[in-house]
Amino acid sequence: MSRAKDASANTGWRATPSTVWALGVVSLLMDVSSEMIHGLLPVFLVGTLGASAATLGMIEGVAEATASITKVFSGWLSDRLGKRKLLAMFGYGLGALSKPLFPLAVNPAQVLAIRFADRVGKGIRGAPRDALIADVTPPEIRGAAFGLRQALDTVGAITGPLIAIGLMVLMVNNIRAVMWWAVVPAILAVLAMALFVKEPETHAMQRNGGPPVRVSALGRLGAGYWVVIAVAVVFHLARFSEAFLILKARDAGLALGMTPIVLVVMSVVYAVLSIPAGELSDKVGRKAVLAAGLLALIVADVVLASVHTVTGALVGAALWGVHMGLSQGLLSAMVADNAPADLRGTAFGVFGLTTGLAVLAASAIAGELWQHLGPTATFATGAVFAGLALGGLWLVRTKTPAG
Repeated sequence: MSRAKDASANTGWRATPSTVWALGVVSLLMDVSSEMIHGLLPVFLVGTLGASAATLGMIEGVAEATASITKVFSGWLSDRLGKRKLLAMFGYGLGALSKPLFPLAVNPAQVLAIRFADRVGKGIRGAPRDALIADVTPPEIRGAAFGLRQALDTVGAITGPLIAIGLMVLMVNNIRAVMWWAVVPAILAVLAMALFVKEPETHAMQRNGGPPVRVSALGRLGAGYWVVIAVAVVFHLARFSEAFLILKARDAGLALGMTPIVLVVMSVVYAVLSIPAGELSDKVGRKAVLAAGLLALIVADVVLASVHTVTGALVGAALWGVHMGLSQGLLSAMVADNAPADLRGTAFGVFGLTTGLAVLAASAIAGELWQHLGPTATFATGAVFAGLALGGLWLVRTKTPAG
């Protein structure tokens, strides 16, 4: 009996290295900071600064695309220098420095500039962090490790909006005052990164120079990797910004001070499912779990396209959280599964570049559809892209036992 317990303790999330746990805590703290702002930013832009839905979509699309495109450079640099932690810490630091600028913004153009800087920081830290997780984690528990980091990140996504709601009550809906408090957890995230994240002494890194995306490196990534990228691009065309979930609930009548609850509902479901989804993918294969996530996204879009009540909008947000929990960590694990060890940073960077451009297009399309045809058209279009990604998923060849 004791041997069985010892064996089980060495598998799944319990066996995840301490560095992954530390990175998860850093992600948690930064997400508390980010979601305190992002849970209010759509209504701040539209309600306070007078932006249109199309402008919101453009800002969100540019912001998320910036984060993803930046990953291709930081991923390559982390492969070349072998300094994953240094780059990730710089990215977290830039994100922290951007936080006090949000409450100072007086027009949408300033918000765009601040979001740009904030997402550059996210892009700089993303690929090195994910590559570091792959570096320190055995392949047999890789899905669980990515799921754990994602779950801790999502705990922050739950806590941040809840803190924002409480502060909105205490500060009588003073959005700018609430945003100032987001600086505190951002500083704590940088300190945690500096003190508790440990990097391996050696990596099988590529030390040669050249551009961040070289033809020889792209060829070495292999056909299996590029199929994953193709499916992920279509997948992200269906994954426009969660800001539109907040707008949907607000249009349905949700009170201003309660708008961050949309992210709470989504993130609770997301956090609960992330670790089990990662562990399940290690056992039965990534494709089956990811397919379930795409089905959940289709159902979420159908609900959000058809309902017109606050309750319905929150149900749609919860289903969106099911989709996130069953998919986000898995895409990263699939990239790691199909990339050579010495090109992991580059592989995550290219993944970020391609999916970032898809997110830019998705959010811009969503905003234009919302502006001219209404929310029903926005969510219905998302469902169509999710269906296309589901069809393409079966072309992916996985390396897990049941994949």
